[in-house]
Amino acid sequence: MTKPLTAAISGILFAALAAGTAFAQESAPPADNSNTPVPAKKDKDGKVVNLDQVIVTGTRTPKAIDEIPGAITVVNKEEIAHTLLVTEDATAVLARTVPGYAESSQAMSNTGETLRGRIPLRLFDGVPQGSPLREGTRNGTFTDMGIVGRVEVINGPSASEGIGAAGGIINYISAVPTKEGNQTTITTRYQTQGHDDSGSWKTGITFARKEDSYDILLSGSHIDRGITYDGNGRRIGLNTSGSLSDSESNNLFGKVGWNFGEDNDQRLQASYSRFKINGKGDYIQVLGCRGPTDDPPCATPVTNTSEKGHIFGSKDAFNDFKQYNAEYTHKNFFGGSLDINAYKADQAMRYLPELADDKQDPLIAPLGTLYDQSEIDAHKKGLRTSWTRPDLLLTGLELHVGVDLARDEAQQRLALTNRLWVPPMKYKSTAPYAQLSYDIGPITISGGYRREDDKLNVNSYTTTYYNNRVSVQGGSVKYKENLRNIGGIWRITDEWSVFASYSEGFTLPNIGIPLRNINTPGQSVDRISDLNAIIYKNNEIGFNWRGEQGSFGATHYISKSPFGSSLAIDPHTSDFILSRAPVRIEGTELTGEWKFNDYWKATAIYSHITGKTSFWSADPGGRYSAGSLKKPLGVLDINPDKLAYSVTWKFLPHADATLGATSLFGRHVSGSDVRAYDGAQFSYSERTHGYTLWDLGANYDLENYGKLSLGVENLLNKQYILSWSQLAGYQNYWAGRGRVTSLTYSITF
Repeated sequence: MTKPLTAAISGILFAALAAGTAFAQESAPPADNSNTPVPAKKDKDGKVVNLDQVIVTGTRTPKAIDEIPGAITVVNKEEIAHTLLVTEDATAVLARTVPGYAESSQAMSNTGETLRGRIPLRLFDGVPQGSPLREGTRNGTFTDMGIVGRVEVINGPSASEGIGAAGGIINYISAVPTKEGNQTTITTRYQTQGHDDSGSWKTGITFARKEDSYDILLSGSHIDRGITYDGNGRRIGLNTSGSLSDSESNNLFGKVGWNFGEDNDQRLQASYSRFKINGKGDYIQVLGCRGPTDDPPCATPVTNTSEKGHIFGSKDAFNDFKQYNAEYTHKNFFGGSLDINAYKADQAMRYLPELADDKQDPLIAPLGTLYDQSEIDAHKKGLRTSWTRPDLLLTGLELHVGVDLARDEAQQRLALTNRLWVPPMKYKSTAPYAQLSYDIGPITISGGYRREDDKLNVNSYTTTYYNNRVSVQGGSVKYKENLRNIGGIWRITDEWSVFASYSEGFTLPNIGIPLRNINTPGQSVDRISDLNAIIYKNNEIGFNWRGEQGSFGATHYISKSPFGSSLAIDPHTSDFILSRAPVRIEGTELTGEWKFNDYWKATAIYSHITGKTSFWSADPGGRYSAGSLKKPLGVLDINPDKLAYSVTWKFLPHADATLGATSLFGRHVSGSDVRAYDGAQFSYSERTHGYTLWDLGANYDLENYGKLSLGVENLLNKQYILSWSQLAGYQNYWAGRGRVTSLTYSITF
């Protein structure tokens, strides 16, 4: 096995020579994916200059990156397109371009895909995906990436977009028409690993029309995927939380906008999105074995695989998203900019059938014989408002105020036997906020406040047989939190800037897990401490350098939560269990880009994260307090060190090629502690092995005849085990994909 450290050291030297990109990840101006003009700022001499980078996530109105005190990543259309040459995985582009984002799970599920060691809030055009009430790890695949114009990432805890942004905010922003008149793009792709059943097809069409007063975008796509193989040519087992292999997906998206009023300063925009991915049910998973210590043991480790077949009575796994979004903006409303956004979103997800202990019931079938499938249904609707007033009282003083209203409902059932597993949960949130920023020449100071006034309601319910069929008294839990942020950025020169910030985030601890795991009588929803909110406090410092040929950025952060959450594996069911105890995460991130000339460009990113929690939380009875921070966070929470790098060569006027690699380091973490109260001893040890994967993408522009692209994932056909799968869990021993070759043809007319 190739040692990733060797590749990593080479990559670091390469990055040092390539001295690269600020956290914005772009040196060229991104497409303006709102219909708001790019703002301007004044330089030291008072002259107005155009900004080459703006974002809207977290500010609700376009704002320059060099006026935001924090690490921001903007993934542009070019980077998205390059990733799509190699893989259709919706989260793979984040793993390749965002330093603190963990490795892609290569599945319908995004299990283990954290941002800076915590779960991020994923948005699609500002609308939350998934539900913090019952995090089903299915909120990373919700649309066809071909319609995404850019991805804006706010790294680190943030309350600016509402509940759930523990690790940060990832906002996928749909493209908008940019050229006057009609434009139609047809895309076809074929992908294979060289086996008869590994072929995958994609067909997509996008129509765009833009006129002075209105614009329209319509898009549809269909993908038919085959089974996948590892580097040894062996079929990979279907992911129990949802697999992309042996599946079909359909996407329909439409957006229309109308500009009106004096100087077109008002806009109405409405969009509809429907995405569904379905398993085809042609294969069943055959479990592997980790070696002599497994149960049952085996002499030689062998990963999960797939065989032709179907479990009688089972249903196909699916992930189904619907989203309705309407927005009104007014650029000159009482001297400021008004934005009102109303949305409704529904998600349904079904998992593969499992013969698991926690799904058995002797009243239905003999123990050890009952297969069942879980389904999560989540529904949300909300209203987001903001008003931004520049030059309030003083030149350079900007006020940003608004209120967010949200309603969220979720439940989980066992679909084949129609049993309630997680009771219906209803959550209401009212969150007013205010933010001030002040430009004082080259310095921008900002600070804000958000008030969360929320309430959770759960009716009385009865747990399943596995949890002793206990009756749980329903009730409500109120969450009232004051969240603050403050920061500053100093633009020392036209090329150098430094920043420092403090921010607080707010989320819920995957409430469905503690609710379904109650197994002792006499419990009441309003007395379960594991339902308490999680407050994150993040301190961060960093610097950026941007020159004509390249840029470089670095940041260091410390994130704390006095009553946080982390994941562990239940030794009896091998399923996830939630641990509530203090958590501390610390990390460093580097990014770089260098343009040698018009033909060569190099990029690199690096992330190092460590984290610790307590072996035990405080006793509700007051016998003992929470333990010290001596338990290391493992791969379920903290991804190993990551280094990703690439070089792009424009070898012909109409042709280019990009060779890239991603290295995940090996890691060994361990810790122990003794509880003074009763002498109980605790220990934890985890070892993961790293790997390096290469990929290649090449484009040839046929001008009037379209564009032809070749993509090769895992170029060297590396055999490896995904990092989070190296930790023994429920049926989770999966290898990563071997070499995949894709050929894409697109034409625009």
